[in-house]
Amino acid sequence: MICQRCQQFAASMAGGLCSVCAETPALAPVPVGTVPPPHGNAWLASPVGLGRAVAVLLGVVVAVDLFAIWAGVKMYDVTGTLADGGIGDTVRRDADHADSLFAAAGVAQLVALVATMAVYLVWFHRVRINAEVFDPFGHEMGRAWVGWGWFVPVVNFWFPRRIMLNTWDASRPAGTRTSHGLVNAWWAMWIITSAADQTASAAHRAAHTALELQHAAGQRIFSDVTDIVAAVLAALVVLRLNRIQNEKVLRGPVPPGAPVPAAVRDHR
Repeated sequence: MICQRCQQFAASMAGGLCSVCAETPALAPVPVGTVPPPHGNAWLASPVGLGRAVAVLLGVVVAVDLFAIWAGVKMYDVTGTLADGGIGDTVRRDADHADSLFAAAGVAQLVALVATMAVYLVWFHRVRINAEVFDPFGHEMGRAWVGWGWFVPVVNFWFPRRIMLNTWDASRPAGTRTSHGLVNAWWAMWIITSAADQTASAAHRAAHTALELQHAAGQRIFSDVTDIVAAVLAALVVLRLNRIQNEKVLRGPVPPGAPVPAAVRDHR
């Protein structure tokens, strides 16, 4: 249960208060409108269930990508045979089978992507609101960009990363500096994957000969490999942010005048 007064930390005392609020006299209420929240009212809610669901769906994305890589290898091999002049019923059957696998993989990837993105955006919105409770003034983008930032051209190259970094920083323990390395690695891989996917799709649409189809299949395999790496990093980011937000709530506020641990001082 969340502290009924500060709405930030776990209630551990009678009356639904955290340890510090229980020992601190309640302040007079601030008149409404004096310092309005910059992004609207914010409230804490656990992101753990949503985060786990996202991680599971990202695991499905990895599994589907592995299937797509297998289908891509089949396509690469049979188009190579055709490019070398291979003919006959066996080659034709192999080509039809590879084409069916390739098409099925594309549909499976689209379904997995849509499902994962839908749940991810709900989770992303939840952790962003939690972060506003921790630090109402540490966010450069409005809440609407949590969703729209992924779809608006040009800005989608940096808005989601910036929102994630603001959320990450607001969620870290007070007085510490948390590395952005994991977030940066995930975002770099996401950009590489997006570029590789666009390149592979363009090559497939422009392919007319067996050799061009083989080249397009090779590019698609590369795109799928990068997507697996991006999905794994995304899952790590989700689970890590879940953990630091949960720990921040459970840790509760630091009492005034309490000694700062050496591990915290070293990161200042």
